[in-house]
Amino acid sequence: MGEIFLLSGEFQTGKTNLCLDIYQLAQEARVRVGGVISPAVFEGDKKTAIDVLDLKSGTRKRLAELRTSHQTDLETQRWSFDSEVVDWGNKVLEEAVPCDLLMIDELGPLEFQRGEGWVNGFSAIESGDYSTALIVVRPSLIDEAARLWQVSRIIDLDLVTLDSSLVVEIFDGLDLS
Repeated sequence: MGEIFLLSGEFQTGKTNLCLDIYQLAQEARVRVGGVISPAVFEGDKKTAIDVLDLKSGTRKRLAELRTSHQTDLETQRWSFDSEVVDWGNKVLEEAVPCDLLMIDELGPLEFQRGEGWVNGFSAIESGDYSTALIVVRPSLIDEAARLWQVSRIIDLDLVTLDSSLVVEIFDGLDLS
């Protein structure tokens, strides 16, 4: 079983940006990365959508848009999700391991409380077929995640300053031999 880092923080604290930075560095270092990152899409300074990025292929798709009167079969209070893209993302997570670095941005209330969303992320984590896993979870779900997995470190961006030492700590866990 590889090391598991939980990355947490309130909205817009830099979780996804940190994941994107780590992903970029991993690519430059030729680290085998698997999983998904869900970057926000902005119009001006307003977050209007969420994409999903397959870390193995680099393919990016529109995952969710702000809720309107148009209803989809998978929604939260704020977002309407594209079910086909959710299914695609779950296939990506099913094929994410083995890898050196597993990244999942994010496992949230959809997954933990409703059994929807990135449910294959749980299987990927539980496989242990990675050197390091970086899993984004909401602050309210840290305890639940820590009960499921043997967590090496919780990085709460509400409590720590984002700096290069976090990236170094995550990379130190990688077995690149």
